[in-house]
Amino acid sequence: MNSPRLENAGVDAWLVRLFDSIDEANMPWLMALCDRCEQAFGGALVDLVPSYTTLLVQYRPQQLTASQARALLEDILADLAPDETDSAGETKEIPVWYDASVGPELARLEAATGLTRDEVIEIHSGHEYRVFALGFAPGFGFMGSVDPRLETPRLATPRKRVPAGSVALAGRQTSAYPRVSPGGWNLLGRTPVTLFDPSRERMSFLQVGDRVRFVAIGREEFERLGGDTTPVAPVQEERS
Repeated sequence: MNSPRLENAGVDAWLVRLFDSIDEANMPWLMALCDRCEQAFGGALVDLVPSYTTLLVQYRPQQLTASQARALLEDILADLAPDETDSAGETKEIPVWYDASVGPELARLEAATGLTRDEVIEIHSGHEYRVFALGFAPGFGFMGSVDPRLETPRLATPRKRVPAGSVALAGRQTSAYPRVSPGGWNLLGRTPVTLFDPSRERMSFLQVGDRVRFVAIGREEFERLGGDTTPVAPVQEERS
């Protein structure tokens, strides 16, 4: 871990910058920091927002001044150590129907990587990912790290409408869109899992720290699980 830096993020928050680059090894440190903050801040804590390299700590200014909150964080960071068992998070499986009709960028990955479609699917579904952060849209989990053989940039022209459940990747990140939204990631398939539901106690299916495996399923199983088979057209990217 680099020397942590504390950055003021308003009248009720501090940003703790633990790392300068994305790495799966960051996760145990970030989870340990979350646990320690929950203990130290107690009822004064409003929210913790972890990302790949940082943790945003929001507190109640009626109970803590900015200097008091900073002092708590400095005490935590002085002897912070990761949980060596790395037991944070749950293991989740997300079934995916990988098909060109709902994953039109499968062809783009074939062309970019030189792999066959079956190899792309096997590599993407054969790796366990960690949820590093939730954001962009409620329930959207930023997961990594994708096998470098599949590393592919975002689309130059984002879609105005990405269907809910679309499983996608961009660079060395992967995710699944929890609801209909714009997006520029490469679509590989679709899951029937409801990734965000405000009526559930845990609204987001994914939580930071979770381990995730994508499990390839066929169309029949996808439909049986309630999946939407409406196709998505490929994006026509501009040529220079």
